[in-house]
Amino acid sequence: QVQLVESGGGLVQAGGSLRLSCAASKRTFTNIVMGWFRQAPGKEREFVSAVRWTDGSTAYADSVKGRFTISRDNAKNTVALQMNSLTHEDTGVYYCASGRSFGILRAGDVEVWGQGTLVTVSS
Repeated sequence: QVQLVESGGGLVQAGGSLRLSCAASKRTFTNIVMGWFRQAPGKEREFVSAVRWTDGSTAYADSVKGRFTISRDNAKNTVALQMNSLTHEDTGVYYCASGRSFGILRAGDVEVWGQGTLVTVSS
C-alpha cells in the first residue's frame, strides 16, 4: 500500500505564498497520478490540482489556475504544490492524494489519501 506524507502547511497572510510537499512511499501502477484536494470548514472536499508521474501533465481547478503550480520529482517520489497570491478562500486542510485517473479528479477517484496539512490564510 502506498503511503503519502504531507508537509508545509501553516499560517500565512493574504497575498503570501506557501509550498506544500507530499512524499510517496513508492510509485506503482496504482498511483500514477498524484494530486491535492482541500477541505474548508463546513464544506466538501474539493479538487485542487493533479500531476501525472509519467509525463508531468497537470490539471488545475479553475479557482487556483494561475496562482498554484504543481510539480513532481520522480527521483524523490515527491510532489509539490506552490501556492501564490493566497486568499482567505484558500484556507483549509490540504490532502495529498493518489490514484490512476487523471484530470479534474473526484474524491471517488482517489485510492490513497495523506493525513492532511492545515493551511490558514489570514485576511
